[in-house]
Amino acid sequence: MTKPVRIGVQLVQGGTGVTYGKLRDKVFEIEEAGADILFSYDHFNVPVGTIDPVEGISAKGDQPDVENFEGWSVMTAWAEQTERLELGVLVTGTGYRNPDLLADMARTVDHISGGRLILGLGAGWYEKDYLTYGYEFGTVGSRMKLFAENLERISHRLSVLNPAPIRKIPILIGGGGEKKTLPLVARYADIWHYFDTLDSLARKNKILEENATIIGRDHSEIERSQEWAGLEVADEYANAGVTFFTLVLWSPHDLTELHKAIAWRDERNKGLLR
Repeated sequence: MTKPVRIGVQLVQGGTGVTYGKLRDKVFEIEEAGADILFSYDHFNVPVGTIDPVEGISAKGDQPDVENFEGWSVMTAWAEQTERLELGVLVTGTGYRNPDLLADMARTVDHISGGRLILGLGAGWYEKDYLTYGYEFGTVGSRMKLFAENLERISHRLSVLNPAPIRKIPILIGGGGEKKTLPLVARYADIWHYFDTLDSLARKNKILEENATIIGRDHSEIERSQEWAGLEVADEYANAGVTFFTLVLWSPHDLTELHKAIAWRDERNKGLLR
């Protein structure tokens, strides 16, 4: 049976004029609007740059210091504030998080939320996050090596914590690297999140399927997640197998597009019941 479409929101907790009070009020609005998932982001500084499906992630030019709050802290508060939304950090940079402690944090927030945590993980990419907080930035290769090691440690720690998580915490891996990231998605992820063109998505889907087959895993167990690209292409992405769409909301966090996405989701999901 085809999975229903879900709509997530990344409520970016940084930017000029952002206050925690404004974020708290916006969370109430997002849950009331009917979103399925709510994410913070894991940056200590607000990146200035682009996220492009062809060029990838880049931060160019001046990177000014502006208002910003730590992602796991605000997300934990949202776990108490909300009743229905699944919650997570999109995505936690494992290069500046001790993996065993991170697993314990995830288990704890899973209990606080009543079993609603999604554990979003990535290798980290924004140099300023590392340098301003005293972490070694390294290279893409060294960060990916550390990411693979951390995924193994996180999985082990989650399996031995007492008490155990309320549910098997879904692991979301962000990234689209074909040689290093997708094999890790095939092995560890319940959700794969990226931002692709449709052509790129088709190619990477095939690579993911091949990697899953190699280790004896059914690739259909891995939910495909994309950044929302607008109503004009939403059906095309859904037809390509994407069932999880996330809108990134920067300050002032306007919800107009979210309401459109939720209306589309509801209409799309009606077809599954017919």
